[in-house]
Amino acid sequence: MCGLFGYCYYGAGNFDGRTLGKKLGEASVERGYHATGISYNRNNKLYIKKAPISAYDFDFNNLDNVNVMMGHTRYTTQGTEKDNFNNHPFRGKAGDTRFALAHNGVIYNDCKLQLKHSLPDTNIKTDSYVAVQLLEKFGGLTNEKLKKI
Repeated sequence: MCGLFGYCYYGAGNFDGRTLGKKLGEASVERGYHATGISYNRNNKLYIKKAPISAYDFDFNNLDNVNVMMGHTRYTTQGTEKDNFNNHPFRGKAGDTRFALAHNGVIYNDCKLQLKHSLPDTNIKTDSYVAVQLLEKFGGLTNEKLKKI
């Protein structure tokens, strides 16, 4: 069904995130081999990199000295991985907060949620993207805002 992986490094000095990210991604391949994606923060800027390839072939080189990374290996169930916009992580903005979202599982009521909350149609054809749309609609990443979803 998909794999989630990541790290938070709290130590001082340089950190080899590239090697750790690659090892974690490759360990997650058994959960999904159709696409790989990562998100990370560098100098207060959110970066997302994804490709319709296995983590074995994915380029993790941009993770040098990155202290926080989230990754996703995708097993395609909806929306072809060849359209890279269907692959995780997804970029979003809730209020003034930019975020990346990766999901493992199935949101069975994504169409109902889209109708209930009048969410716009997009070219992204995965059930997970409705979570991004809901976070953006309710405008924040606080417990109170999340309870409304």
